[in-house]
Amino acid sequence: MAEDNNQQGSQGGSQDKPQLQFSLQRIYVKDISFESPNAPSVFQQPFKPKVGLDLDTTSQSVGEDLYEVVVKVTAQVSNNEDGATAFLVEVEQAGLFRISGLAGDQLDHTLGAFCPNVLFPYARECIDSLVSRGSFPPLMLAPVNFEAMYAQKKQRTAQASETTQ
Repeated sequence: MAEDNNQQGSQGGSQDKPQLQFSLQRIYVKDISFESPNAPSVFQQPFKPKVGLDLDTTSQSVGEDLYEVVVKVTAQVSNNEDGATAFLVEVEQAGLFRISGLAGDQLDHTLGAFCPNVLFPYARECIDSLVSRGSFPPLMLAPVNFEAMYAQKKQRTAQASETTQ
């Protein structure tokens, strides 16, 4: 009976359209760095942090239906008292995703917005751990709207292509 159901399901027109498959194969840290150039003097004054944050995502095909997505987070924290850099932390959190059945804009959107949303909590935890190990108060990064970042990136690309024409 189960075989009959499987055969009927595969005969219906589903062969025209590839079946969507999405799976996370691996999450890993690709690059990591922590610097505290003004230690120990930075610990000897009141700490009033000013945070500068830079965020970027990249993706590339690394095999058939296999993609690497990287979320790069750089946080530079300086002390408002004297402007000296308290610490600089950089993490490239990566993941391997197996994706089939998507193409064009759908695949681009998945790699540019959905996959980074999966990876970012791991990058946040890694940064928080590094900062704490550097003897600074935890740096709890706010969630990021990768959908909006993706839309802005697409808009900038479209504007750039219009100005070059």
